[in-house]
Amino acid sequence: MKFKLFAVLALIMVALGWRADAQTYDTNNDVVQTFAGSGFSGYVDGVGQLTMFNNPNAIVADTHSNLFVWDSGNYRIRKIAPDGTVTTFAGGGSNMPGTGTNANLTTWGIGALTIDRSNTLWAVSGAGVDWLYKITSAAVVTYTNFSSISGTLYGVCADSVGNIYVSSANNRIYRYATNTALSVFAGSGNSGYADGNGIFSAFNYPAALATDSADNIYVWDSGNHLIRKIDQSQNVTTIAGNYASPYAANADGIGTNAVFYSISQMCVDASGNVILASAVAGSSIRKMSASSNVVTMAGSFTQRGYTNGAGNLASFNIVNGVCIAGGIIYVADTGNQRIRQISFNPQSQVVTGANLGIGTFAGVTITGIVGRTYQIQSSPNMATWTTRATVLLTSSPYLWLDQNPVAGNKFYRALLLP
Repeated sequence: MKFKLFAVLALIMVALGWRADAQTYDTNNDVVQTFAGSGFSGYVDGVGQLTMFNNPNAIVADTHSNLFVWDSGNYRIRKIAPDGTVTTFAGGGSNMPGTGTNANLTTWGIGALTIDRSNTLWAVSGAGVDWLYKITSAAVVTYTNFSSISGTLYGVCADSVGNIYVSSANNRIYRYATNTALSVFAGSGNSGYADGNGIFSAFNYPAALATDSADNIYVWDSGNHLIRKIDQSQNVTTIAGNYASPYAANADGIGTNAVFYSISQMCVDASGNVILASAVAGSSIRKMSASSNVVTMAGSFTQRGYTNGAGNLASFNIVNGVCIAGGIIYVADTGNQRIRQISFNPQSQVVTGANLGIGTFAGVTITGIVGRTYQIQSSPNMATWTTRATVLLTSSPYLWLDQNPVAGNKFYRALLLP
């Protein structure tokens, strides 16, 4: 149904002569590559491109750089380890609720997905059922029925203390507190557009949600084609998008000079940039800086396809999900049945000199980039290298010790992964 809707919208835009203004591409050497998925629709666990998905949709990452993908056509949540190993995390069973593959996620599916700081997954159901799924790191699935909201839940996000926020078709944003209390966080319930505080504000079909490190909530106000921000004092402000020209497709620019036609999922990086996945009428990944400057990282406003490479040359086919892990952006490329990645340097770099310490102990000390992923390798002769571990740098310098040293290995090195 989602594909048909996008196709119809694209045809309507062409018929009415709507246009996409010129894109402004990011200058940070963005490069798109394929991380997982063969391009064939199916259900196959495995490693990297020797796997299959069936319309991968929402995607999130935990604190260990594991990815979790709502594989919508298979009604399962798939887990992708940092080395590209794909496994089934939850879904596929006959019981609801349940644990792991004993849980049944087929009844209504999942409309949006998020993950909190304790690595618990939260999801809202699709198809008009007001369920909030909770899926622990042990894959235990439970749900809460929000029938009192009386409106389809479209978006979900979590703040730093574990409160969950959901957006509803009744034009409100709700907060589900850690004590399980449900309350209106923003929105009067009236359809419209008004900035203000708490219930003295108005939305028009708020959908995708995201949270930054300061617990500001970003809202894709889909009916108004705006990005709104709600701080923890419940003040609602408009930060990007053009309310007066919502049907000009897409345009990059600053604040209200930017135009958005659709946003499927949003996430926020460590620098406060909001990363946006857009699937209509082309497919693109866009970035909004803390100063509300909107640029395109990769893809096109008007074209779809499958091309790896530099951001302005890369193409996607209906991007419905986006997240960040280890400094890399991961994209659920639904129409291509793949998980793509956007990195800022596509080549692994050997960490050398003052940034890498090789001592008499079995291991290495890395002075590197916090938040980036490094691969640790060992060798008996510095000619042949064996991968020993993949680590996310949580501090710098970072000491890695080989807990299972292999006889004969005398040397260790670290590679900065793309």
